[in-house]
Amino acid sequence: MRDFREQGRGHRGHRHEAEGWEGRRRGGRMRRGDIRTALLAILAEEPGHGYDVIQRLEEKTSGAWRPSPGSVYPTLQLLEDEGLVRSVERDGKRVFEVTDQGREEATRRIEEAGGTPWEIAGRNDTGVGEFRNAVRQLLVASKQVIASGNQQQVERMLEILKQARKEIYTMLAED
Repeated sequence: MRDFREQGRGHRGHRHEAEGWEGRRRGGRMRRGDIRTALLAILAEEPGHGYDVIQRLEEKTSGAWRPSPGSVYPTLQLLEDEGLVRSVERDGKRVFEVTDQGREEATRRIEEAGGTPWEIAGRNDTGVGEFRNAVRQLLVASKQVIASGNQQQVERMLEILKQARKEIYTMLAED
């Protein structure tokens, strides 16, 4: 039996093909160029260090996409090499800020795309971000019952989960 974290792997493109950012696993990949646009747009709003930028992107996508440091830091370095951002040392941290040329590039990219990457993804949002949050909260509550609940509470939780699944399928059958 496969580990639950492996489910869905091996079906490249099938699961996430039309879902945009909201359907992506944490740290999921973006199309080439989206990370550049996202970083420029975030830094045009306000300077930040790498981790700050990652957090702000996660907030903009309601937790649906958290870019990895392995994609953010090299892109920031490339943007700096191209003169689109510059870094300064503040309180022992390397803080990136957009240059005038970078601001123009961000504006151009956003206009050409019809919005920021998170705005574009949000237009096609069918509640996936809210769904992910609700499932995450349900998982946390379920883990608490497993960790600290008694046998009756565990059995009751399992019945609640089974009933919820049945109600969801019943709802789908009504359409």
